[in-house]
Amino acid sequence: MATLGGAIGGAINDLLSPNVRPFTTFNFQVEIEVEGVSDEICAAVFSDVDGLEMTLEPKTIREGGRNTGPIHMAGQVMYGQLTLKRGMTSNFDLWKWFERTASPGQGGLRGSAEIVMLGSDGSEQVRFVLGGCLPVKLKAPALNAKDGLIAIEEMSLVYESLTLKAPGLDVLGLAASLLS
Repeated sequence: MATLGGAIGGAINDLLSPNVRPFTTFNFQVEIEVEGVSDEICAAVFSDVDGLEMTLEPKTIREGGRNTGPIHMAGQVMYGQLTLKRGMTSNFDLWKWFERTASPGQGGLRGSAEIVMLGSDGSEQVRFVLGGCLPVKLKAPALNAKDGLIAIEEMSLVYESLTLKAPGLDVLGLAASLLS
């Protein structure tokens, strides 16, 4: 029984330690940079961010004579589609970026983005770095004269790489160029 009590006490102490507490999702910043449009598009003014993900597609090899099962090897890394939502303001940089990307001869004007998760004291907890960002959807706010709601615009981006940076540490994530 002493071991169980010691394990529970240790777990409680771990939860009380600031280094072990889970991050919160309500305190974050979004920084987007697109050369030729703006050094910092709509910095830190998004209310929702969704789509920070990467999936490793396994390659399955069925080897003749190996009856115990297939062999799984690492395949291509696929990245999600990032969705950003914000209250519409007079800053139209997102619209400029989408327009320039869709213009003939632009070849898809790409940017970079960083999503920074902040602690309750405002300190940086972790930073997600996205490379090769390309806007694929821009949605104007729904308008309704009966509601007095804030006009929310939405932009979706695809990205070519996702890395994770923790303060004071080297890059912990994967980049598409490393696995190709």
